Amino acid sequence: MLKRMFDIALSFIGLILFSPIFFVVYLWIKIDSKGPVFFRQTRVGRHGIHFEIYKFRTMIANAEKLGPKITVGSDQRITRSGQFLRKSKLDELPQLVNVFVGDMSFVGPRPEVPEYVEYYPINVKNKVLSVRPGITDNASIAFRNESEILAQSEDPANTYIHDILPKKLDFYLDYVNSHSLLGDIKLIFKTLRAL
Repeated sequence: MLKRMFDIALSFIGLILFSPIFFVVYLWIKIDSKGPVFFRQTRVGRHGIHFEIYKFRTMIANAEKLGPKITVGSDQRITRSGQFLRKSKLDELPQLVNVFVGDMSFVGPRPEVPEYVEYYPINVKNKVLSVRPGITDNASIAFRNESEILAQSEDPANTYIHDILPKKLDFYLDYVNSHSLLGDIKLIFKTLRAL
């Protein structure tokens, strides 16, 4: 309950404080490329319930129909504005809305697309999905260069599923087993330092 109150208060304040950045990024994306400003994608949330995650669009319109769901290296689908937004993580700002409405938390296991959740071992899946997914966690920090790692693979999807995903799940389980509000606050600051 305390965690949820913290999420509501901080996301509300964040939406107000970052509204000028929202406006500038909105205009930049509109000028830079055709298509919607916001990117929406189905992710798996708490208790396996699907929800729409929001991000600023960093790729050309309909990019998911033109390539894989994971981003590999200097993906040709990424727009000019998208390169900066991804590097600075500003593309994640719209997830403040997801936090405010209760789909997500500031800190928690990153929400995956349904296709990759199918690779979670059942006992791990139930535990990881027992908490709200988050904007950040230790896995996000450890794999902030994930795209570059995948770029070195001959089969990026296979590398993600068999090499990266199991390590992420270990981080997720650690979080579920030991999370606290103080730990969340520390992880938020840790994320800001990493950026």
